[in-house]
Amino acid sequence: MNKVKNLPKESSTTSRKERSENWDKRMENLLKSQDKSYLELQEVTRSISKVYQSIEKTDKIVKNLGKQIGGVSNSNGDVAEVYFINSFKRYPSFAGQDFQVLDINASKYLKKLDLRGEYDLLLINGTSVAIIEIKYKAKKDDVQEIINKVENFKILYPQYKDFNIYLGLAALSMEKGAEKEAIKQGVSIVK
Repeated sequence: MNKVKNLPKESSTTSRKERSENWDKRMENLLKSQDKSYLELQEVTRSISKVYQSIEKTDKIVKNLGKQIGGVSNSNGDVAEVYFINSFKRYPSFAGQDFQVLDINASKYLKKLDLRGEYDLLLINGTSVAIIEIKYKAKKDDVQEIINKVENFKILYPQYKDFNIYLGLAALSMEKGAEKEAIKQGVSIVK
């Protein structure tokens, strides 16, 4: 059986006035405690708000930094393109062939097939076409990317379907294994 604890009884000598004063003091203490808790809660809310503002500022900084890094990366790519295109303009030969036409940043789209092709540089003569992919830093995956472009090229440029097609990967630097993979796949390296 549960035992119920009896609360201490106020002595009969405690007057109503004293009980009322005790009650008032307890209520006053409770209200002070609530006020203090409310003020602490407001301070926590302000702190959380400051944290959120700081996070928003950090997000903006990170996004801006991402744009800047992307811009540097794009600039590096632009540097590589200018370097190799100028080199081919001066010496338009590749894979033992001399070329008369340089098509820079060639792009073609066939709407009925929904087929698009983009080529950094096409070198063209009467019997051959060289497809040159230009990178600041070539990766192993870039080799397969240029190989995959050949099939679409033949569809997009049917006038060259019977031409000899040469593939080249021009890069200012290469990740480990990229050059070896290119040679293995028959893609010429231009440095």
